Amino acid sequence: GVFLAGRVGNSAERMLETEASSGEALRMMWNENPYGPSEAARTAMTQAFHEANLYPDEVIDEMRSVIAEQVGLTRDHIVLGSGSTEILQVVALAAGTHGAEVISADPTFQVLNHYAENIGGTVHRVPVDGALRLDLEAMGAKVNQHTKLVYVCNPNNPTGTIVPDAELRPFCEKMSQRALVVVDEAYHEYVEHPGYRSLVNLVRDGRNVIVTRTASKIHGLAGLRVGFGIAQPELVSQLRKRLTGTMNIMGLRAAIASYRDAGFQSYCFNQNKQSKSVVYETLRELNCRYVESETNFIFFETGMDIEQVQKDMAAQGIRVGRPFPPYLQWCRLSMAKPAEMLRFSEALKRILT
Repeated sequence: GVFLAGRVGNSAERMLETEASSGEALRMMWNENPYGPSEAARTAMTQAFHEANLYPDEVIDEMRSVIAEQVGLTRDHIVLGSGSTEILQVVALAAGTHGAEVISADPTFQVLNHYAENIGGTVHRVPVDGALRLDLEAMGAKVNQHTKLVYVCNPNNPTGTIVPDAELRPFCEKMSQRALVVVDEAYHEYVEHPGYRSLVNLVRDGRNVIVTRTASKIHGLAGLRVGFGIAQPELVSQLRKRLTGTMNIMGLRAAIASYRDAGFQSYCFNQNKQSKSVVYETLRELNCRYVESETNFIFFETGMDIEQVQKDMAAQGIRVGRPFPPYLQWCRLSMAKPAEMLRFSEALKRILT
C-alpha cells in the first residue's frame, strides 16, 4: 500500500538558506521549476530578439536535431509542439474520433484523455493500485478491438510514482501490438529510482510507441511552450500534418541552449532533491502518509478536504495543488526552493495541528 519513505536525506536545519520573505504567495501548485530558465537559455533568448521577424522553420529543425542526437535517433523521429500538451492532443486527434477508445490510469495527467473525449472518443480510466502505482494488469484487461491508444504517464502525475522498467517495458511491448502506446515522460529528468528506464528504446526497436517529453519542467521553460514526441517517422509525419500552430523562435533558442546545459539540469535535480527531503521530514513529523516521489512534486494525505487545505494554505501565502478525485484528502505539492520549503513546513504544521 501507500508507504512512508525510508530515507529523508539532510535535515532541514542543514539547508537553511537566506529565506526570501517577499510576501508573495509561493507557487506550489503547477509543478513549475522555481529557478526559471538557465543562464544559457536566458542568453539565447536575448540573442534571439533579432530573429523575432523570422519564421522558425530552420530553428525547429535544429531543435529536432538536438533531441535526435541526445536520444540516438534521427530528426525524422522527432515532432515538436507547443509543450508536450500539444503533442498529446495531436496524438489523440490522429487516433480518430467517434468510436476510438483510450485506456488510461486514474488519477493521471488528463490532457490526452480530455481531448479524446472532446472529439468524441471514449476513455476507460483504470484506478491506480494501493501503492498509487499504475495497475498495468487492470489496464491491459481493458484493451479491446476498439482501443486506439494506451496512455502511460511514467513518472505519473499527480502521484509521483514510477513503474520499473522490468514491468513497464514488457507491458508496452505487448500493448503496442494492439494499439499505439503513449508514454508521457514529462518528469523523466527528475527520476532517481534505479529500476526506471526511458522507453525511447522501444521507438528504436520499431515499436508502435510514442514517448513525449517537455522543456517545461527541469528546464524551467513552461511559459515558452516547447515539447516533443519521439516516434516512428511515419507517425511523426502524420502528427506534424495535424499540428495547429507553430513554435516561437525565442522558446526554441532557449530550449536548444538548455538541452545542451547539463550543469543546469544537474543543479535543478539536486535542489529538488533537497526540497523533497525537507517535506518528507515534515510529513514524517506530522504522521502524514505519502509516496516517495520521482518527480518535482509530492502527493500526500492531509486528512482534510483538499479544497479546505487550499484555502488554509492560501491564507498563509502558499498555493497548493487542485483536487485529484477520488483522492480528495490528498495534496499535490510542487517543490519550491529548499529555504522556501521551510516556510511551507511551518504553514502545514499550523493548519494540521
